[in-house]
Amino acid sequence: MPSLAEHAKSYLNLDLTERQVQQFDQLTDILLDWNQRMNLTAITDPDEIMIKHHLDSLTLLQVVHQFDGMKLIDVGTGAGFPGLALAITFPDLHVTFLDSTGKKLKFIDHAGQALKLSNIEIVHARAEDAGRDKRHREVYDIVTARAVARMPALMEYTLPLAKLEGQVIAMKGGTAYDETNTAAKAISTLGGELFSIEEINLPTIENPRYLVVVDKLDPTPKQYPRNAGIPTREPIE
Repeated sequence: MPSLAEHAKSYLNLDLTERQVQQFDQLTDILLDWNQRMNLTAITDPDEIMIKHHLDSLTLLQVVHQFDGMKLIDVGTGAGFPGLALAITFPDLHVTFLDSTGKKLKFIDHAGQALKLSNIEIVHARAEDAGRDKRHREVYDIVTARAVARMPALMEYTLPLAKLEGQVIAMKGGTAYDETNTAAKAISTLGGELFSIEEINLPTIENPRYLVVVDKLDPTPKQYPRNAGIPTREPIE
């Protein structure tokens, strides 16, 4: 199989340095080591990790053309994707990892130290709480989420964190269009507007993936996000 550097060049026109390739390889090793003790990923083949975690994370390049100097928050980050891959590739991008599970954040913190990443920050909180916290509310240029929730609830988790003229990028599978249709009211209520849905095709993966890009045009009303759990139980639809 071609290397990550070869895939990044051919699929994304991205040139990875030798140091970055080493960091990705090291990240794979750390992920597999920690995965033996805690459930971080169901993907345990190094080649699959390269495609389904590393390369998939970097597909955000298809919709964001400038990362340097930006502030990005990865909501419900889990094992740290796409945040870790982006932090490796763009050292001038500040990446905040948000999750309510402390053990997963310990993994990300360990990985960041091992990879000598100076551009990351760990936040242990629920998205609903972070969205009402002035340290995080409407301060991020880019808000990402991968395999977190259905779009109506996800918009309430993410749009309050995006600053005006910022963007939310939801990484979705085959339900992207249906979910986005059901999220139309949530998007407009929370100050957003659908910009595009981009189809992503990765090597060795039969079904396409999608990036749902939502622009933040207006401030999110003060009553959002609602208290923890409500966006999922009672989504804006």
